Amino acid sequence: MTPVIFDRSLLARRRARALAERKPGADFLLTLVADDLADRLAAVDRRFSRALVIGDPTGLLAARIAAGRVDEVVRADLLVSGLDGGGALVLDDEALPFVGGAFDLVVSSLALQFANDLPGALIEARRVLKPDGLFLGVLAGGDTLTELRQAFLQAESRRSGGASPRVAPMAEVRDLGGLLQRAGFALPVADQDRLTLRYSSALALMDDLKAMGASSVLADRRRGLTGPALMAEVAAIYQEMFGDPDGRVRASLSLVSLSGWAPHESQQKPLRPGSAKMRLADALKMPPRTEDD
Repeated sequence: MTPVIFDRSLLARRRARALAERKPGADFLLTLVADDLADRLAAVDRRFSRALVIGDPTGLLAARIAAGRVDEVVRADLLVSGLDGGGALVLDDEALPFVGGAFDLVVSSLALQFANDLPGALIEARRVLKPDGLFLGVLAGGDTLTELRQAFLQAESRRSGGASPRVAPMAEVRDLGGLLQRAGFALPVADQDRLTLRYSSALALMDDLKAMGASSVLADRRRGLTGPALMAEVAAIYQEMFGDPDGRVRASLSLVSLSGWAPHESQQKPLRPGSAKMRLADALKMPPRTEDD
């Protein structure tokens, strides 16, 4: 049985609340990722007939993709109702409700980091792609919010001698590349962009996470309200450890970009060992080695 890491019903409620309240500027990360994915897709010299876009509550990414070489865009989000705009679906990206080969493009924006079964979600994306279909995804990974994790750990250890999980575990880029291969993608690529965000305080950072619907949804989280005394101590530790001379604090964000193709016979394949037509020494114009060399 797949371990339950995230409370996805709580994630749905928090995302719905974030959409309803819509704090100005809180969707900056969605905008950043939408721009990045649209740029990556624009570099692919191909027209796509039908695309599935997952994790796009505002519709910005779908609009960017539809403006390119894509005939039809199906927009969906992870367990959230009340999506902006028409024609959107509510679905679980770990069990996509589509027949195999329904799309020739699948794009996932900031959804996979909340999957309880990340390998299964990638396998599902691969399943609904036609042969030679393209998958593009971006998720938070690596050392994202490592500063907040450390501040909570120290604060709770000082107060109670122990600590409960507060920040979600993040997948590493090297592991995600392997998961793409395991899911059956051809030509898999995983790369990482590291960003440093700056806030007036740790409390301002946590307010932003709440406004994004991205505060902790760990299934094993500590229940009940977090007291103001603990929050004040977290903020003080954060300021001490990760504060800049101007009084602002740093927050790490690692965005991992994924791409892979559904296998097709037309795709380039690695040569079999020993099938090269020319020796490496010949290509480099090196003299042959002898036992005396």
